[in-house]
Amino acid sequence: MRHDGFDLSAPGPRIFLAGGSSVVTRERKMAPMVGWGQVLHLYLRPEVQVVNCARAGASARTFSERGRLDWILQHIRPGDYLLASFGTNDAKPEKWLRTEAFGDFNDYLLRFVDGARERNAHPVLVSTHERDTYDIHGNLPRSITEYVMSMRELARQTSTPFINLADQSHAWWAEMGPHEIRRLFVHLAPGEHPNYLEGFDDPGHLVPAGAMLCARYIAYALAAKQIVPQDWVVNLDAAGFPEEAVEWLDDEHHAALTRARTLGAEEKS
Repeated sequence: MRHDGFDLSAPGPRIFLAGGSSVVTRERKMAPMVGWGQVLHLYLRPEVQVVNCARAGASARTFSERGRLDWILQHIRPGDYLLASFGTNDAKPEKWLRTEAFGDFNDYLLRFVDGARERNAHPVLVSTHERDTYDIHGNLPRSITEYVMSMRELARQTSTPFINLADQSHAWWAEMGPHEIRRLFVHLAPGEHPNYLEGFDDPGHLVPAGAMLCARYIAYALAAKQIVPQDWVVNLDAAGFPEEAVEWLDDEHHAALTRARTLGAEEKS
């Protein structure tokens, strides 16, 4: 499975993904919830391997402190890419999870940037997609603006490519309106899906249609900004893919990958 496989001996280009639940490849029991990293390979040539190391619940702090960044840096090789996307969990109040925008958030992100460059790989910073934040009055506020600004500033200071998925997704959501946007997020009525028989409303996580929209934009930006060779990117003109194109991991396989892709403690995230 290209979106979660990893073969040290495999030739060809590789894109490593670091982030939280908006990026992660989900296990089958979480379907139809999908991270954009789970479907990014649909917009890349088959020989481009996507190694999705994102972890649900991770902030820039915990991804680094739990040894997940170390695992990537141990395996990344010259010419590879490292896409890092954080902010949502960094804004949460828990002290073990939280970072401060324009403070240690950027300090932790710098570990991703410098670590990749020290190994002659290419870092890319990607802001997280906006949530379904519509209020009862039909307004769409922004949820983590200062973290997006903080990441953009670090990208400027370090001359690191920056893909602003936050602003792009907010523009999409605003154009779509509060009712149409619901089809992109996990809003399930009771009995609508076997994994959520009692129903489930989650304004932060995407279903396949939303994840594909974000993945398509990231692939487009990688080519348009000349971050990767343009011929790596495919299917930008595709109207979409059927839900069957999404592969969820078996629960045991997902757990094994989660345990394996760290050189540190496995606490919390």
